[in-house]
Amino acid sequence: MPNETLARRYATAAFQLAQEAGNVPGVQHDLHTFTATLATDETVRKFFRSPVVDRKEKTAIVAEAFSKIDPIALHTILLLIRKRRENVVEEIVTQFDVLERQARGAEVLRVTSARPLAQGELDSLVQRLSAAYRTKFDVTQSVDPRLIGGVRITMGDRAADGTIAGRLDDIARLLSTN
Repeated sequence: MPNETLARRYATAAFQLAQEAGNVPGVQHDLHTFTATLATDETVRKFFRSPVVDRKEKTAIVAEAFSKIDPIALHTILLLIRKRRENVVEEIVTQFDVLERQARGAEVLRVTSARPLAQGELDSLVQRLSAAYRTKFDVTQSVDPRLIGGVRITMGDRAADGTIAGRLDDIARLLSTN
């Protein structure tokens, strides 16, 4: 939790600067690009996270390697190096995404089904939920064959389980209490 609070502060500052510059999508994309680079290249990740590497040297190398990304994103990353906060960069990006979603008035919607839903089915479901909750959604769809059938929907801290596996679990709990 302390990392989340700290990351939220950095993300808020970066988000406000991006808003003032009118480039929230660009900064967001470049922050994701940076963290994706860390995730895919172990050597880069070890170098970036290493407390042994001289900060000035690390700053120079990162500034040169990522010189083409948005200046706000780059300066946020360089600030993390100067402050020895490299370990919170992924959480900062997560918090930045939360701030961006809140600014748009959107909420995360996770739809999990036993089989892939046709685009029309998914659009219809999202449309009905958007109307019912009067909000926009960023939809993530996944498939889990263990659900047998039906759909499990998660919206923030709310969940609706209309799956066969969920019903079977409810019946098993009911039978075990008797």
